[in-house]
Amino acid sequence: METPADDLPPALASAVAEFARYLGAERDRSEHTVRAYVGDVTSLMTHLARRGMTEVSELDLSVLRSWLAAQRTQGRSRATLARRASAARVFTAWAHRGGRLAEDVGALLAAPRAHRVLPEPLRAGEASTLLDAAADAASSGDPVDLRDHALLELLYATGIRVGELVGLDVDDIDAERRVVRVFGKGRRERSVPYGVPAQTALDAWLRMGRPQLARSAAAAALFVGVRGARLGQRGARAIVHQRLRAVPGAPDVGPHGLRHTAATHLLEGGADLRSVQELLGHASLGTTQIYTHVSVDRLRQAYRQAHPRA
Repeated sequence: METPADDLPPALASAVAEFARYLGAERDRSEHTVRAYVGDVTSLMTHLARRGMTEVSELDLSVLRSWLAAQRTQGRSRATLARRASAARVFTAWAHRGGRLAEDVGALLAAPRAHRVLPEPLRAGEASTLLDAAADAASSGDPVDLRDHALLELLYATGIRVGELVGLDVDDIDAERRVVRVFGKGRRERSVPYGVPAQTALDAWLRMGRPQLARSAAAAALFVGVRGARLGQRGARAIVHQRLRAVPGAPDVGPHGLRHTAATHLLEGGADLRSVQELLGHASLGTTQIYTHVSVDRLRQAYRQAHPRA
């Protein structure tokens, strides 16, 4: 069991607290990210304390390696080990800049790369069935159906993250240019284009649906829940799962699955990797390249089915 940060030696507990403030105030990380990183660094500081050390300055590469090795023997997954190593590197870089460490020992730390498993993307026909069914439901004028149709169209059209979607305000939509302003990880701003079907669905939602649902608690939120406040990530995921149940044979993907679907369909349609990277808001091209694997898998499957000497 991990030691709570408050039970650490004073200097270590203080470092954890200051690191948490740094993540939230200076790096503008989400509450979820701050919580995860602070938990990982608390685990590291606990390991340091158990080795009889009471100052951050005593942290070295051998301690980092033994900490990760202990995690591995406890059965932590590769993904967890990779995340914890990443948190440790952020911490040691911060500690070095602040004079708490003589050198950035985390920069020398190698960690196993997490297996990146993508959910199965929807096929083009399945995506069309999903959106057509949502459009049919929205034709009744029900505000919830109008919202769900606009939400699905925008997710598929842009490939934005669910957190980015629910963070959108009405003013982030530029209907004239059909561009949405998105604030991604680290509050990085980008503009993402979308097509006519998404704009049509958004127009109907903003004109006929949102005025029926939105309350003062919604402020300027683009998407609102049935109680009139800004729609949350859990609500958005529930909408996607619910609407996908009406598509025969479609994989049960959530909003992240629609993001993968949008990226895959863009690449299969001939979009270049750099453009897709910019649209998705990936800091690294390597992250975007995982979508080419999906496209190649589909190409290989088509080849095996069609070529006489496959």
